[in-house]
Amino acid sequence: MSAYPPLNSLRIFEAAARLESFSAAAGELFVTHGAVSKQIKQLEDWLGVQLFERSGGRVRLTDAGWRYLVQVQDGLDLIANATSQLLQPNRQRRLTINSTPTFAAFWLLPRLAGFRSQLPELELHLVTSDRDLSRLDAPFDVAIRRGPGDWPGHIAKPFLKEWELPLCSPALLSRQPLAQAADLTQHTLLHADTRPTAWPRWLTLAGAPELKPACSLHFDKFSLALQAAVDGLGVVLGPLPMAHELIAAGKLVSPLPGPVVTVRDYCWVVPRMSAEDATVATFCRWLEGEAEKAGLSGVESG
Repeated sequence: MSAYPPLNSLRIFEAAARLESFSAAAGELFVTHGAVSKQIKQLEDWLGVQLFERSGGRVRLTDAGWRYLVQVQDGLDLIANATSQLLQPNRQRRLTINSTPTFAAFWLLPRLAGFRSQLPELELHLVTSDRDLSRLDAPFDVAIRRGPGDWPGHIAKPFLKEWELPLCSPALLSRQPLAQAADLTQHTLLHADTRPTAWPRWLTLAGAPELKPACSLHFDKFSLALQAAVDGLGVVLGPLPMAHELIAAGKLVSPLPGPVVTVRDYCWVVPRMSAEDATVATFCRWLEGEAEKAGLSGVESG
């Protein structure tokens, strides 16, 4: 038996696994549901391993399927990159960055001109997402996530520290004082679904774990919660240094001295196959340099 399963089966498996749906994979690949199901069954028979659990017309990856998906995606990306370089050797270099929305908006974009001055011919493609790297719809050269995380098949390094303090607009503070944690009972707290434990953690450290605010507003993305604070809708547990520019511009203030809660560092994450790419390495070094300029570089993990 050949050591290589059919390439078409792998392509169909990757789509079905990424989308967690045979029907969605069929639509994406312009084939029938039956063709997807047949190819997956043939691949499972070839491997002698069950990749999907099937129940009530729905499918879900097994643990073996998840592990196989990561490796298959790396392999397909490698083939795609090699083919692109072969067919278009003189094509303008493109760097795809997948970043969390908050980091992209409040840290990366204000500094990106500095990186572009180093490589002015480079085409940048910036995508924002909070999704786990194993469930992204498209490949990337560098991802930026808070970590450390479980990123098999990738190389990662922390480069930027982050901590949290309550932040609000000066206008809100003029209407409703906030001199101590207990005063938050008179304020609206702004929450983000992507950071569900932020406020409970901070209130516990502030000695007020049972505090009940006047109101709570919830947002699916943290960038919206931060903008809501700028607009005077309430108090956000804001990340520093992400919010430094907003504070410097007078759009937000930090009324309480503490407690200062240190949270997970930001990390750059690179597919192992791209680790030796000169452009990728340049961008990662630039990220580290920007953090070092501000005295906020992450601690290297062991």
